[in-house]
Amino acid sequence: MLIKTKGIVLRTKKYSETSVIVDMFTELKGLRSYIVSGVRTQNARMSASLFQIMTPLEIVAYHRDDQELTRLKEVKPSFIFHSIPFDIRKGAVGMFMTEVARKTIHGHEEHPELFDFLLNTFVFLDETTKPFANLHLHFLLNLTDYLGFQPGGTFSDETPYFDLQEGFFTDLQPVHAHSLSPHFSQKISQLLQSPAEKCHEVPLSREERKFLLNQLLNYYRLHIDHFPTIHSHEVLEEVLG
Repeated sequence: MLIKTKGIVLRTKKYSETSVIVDMFTELKGLRSYIVSGVRTQNARMSASLFQIMTPLEIVAYHRDDQELTRLKEVKPSFIFHSIPFDIRKGAVGMFMTEVARKTIHGHEEHPELFDFLLNTFVFLDETTKPFANLHLHFLLNLTDYLGFQPGGTFSDETPYFDLQEGFFTDLQPVHAHSLSPHFSQKISQLLQSPAEKCHEVPLSREERKFLLNQLLNYYRLHIDHFPTIHSHEVLEEVLG
């Protein structure tokens, strides 16, 4: 059958001489893979530029629940990025968020709230004229809500430590190594309480930002079995001041 839905490109791989396989997170059918034939030819019916990672699309696709790989019938952009392709810093942030999404989102279930979260974050990144150096941290923290391990409890003078292993703010510093000091626990709390458009107001130095990024990736490792290595964070650390 044919389905019409929105999607976000998470990865594109070469398939044969002229075709590609596109991994896409869709609004109606979750994570899906599609063969796009002839896209790498001079007279391609569908432009290869449509399948750049993080591109939001409207698609008409052939769909069968018993098949992992189907084909696209129609595709068009649902939003055209105006700044991300031309801003190396925005591109690095977008690449990082896309890689995290691709390596943490699984299954074919409908999840419109998660789809909206991803789409709105990419659109905000493209449109914002404000500083965005904290956006990837804000993204990591808020994505945990959809993945099932959002930090619990509240930071306060009585609960000043964030336990990465248990996933909540606590009154006593844990005896294991996976916890944050009161200073960084407060930063986590501030980022959690800030909307995306104000997350830049949380004061962080470059070194603090780098430290929190690595701690949050460790948080993911502690809560996702076989969490794969994230490679794009190395580029991200280089371009973000």
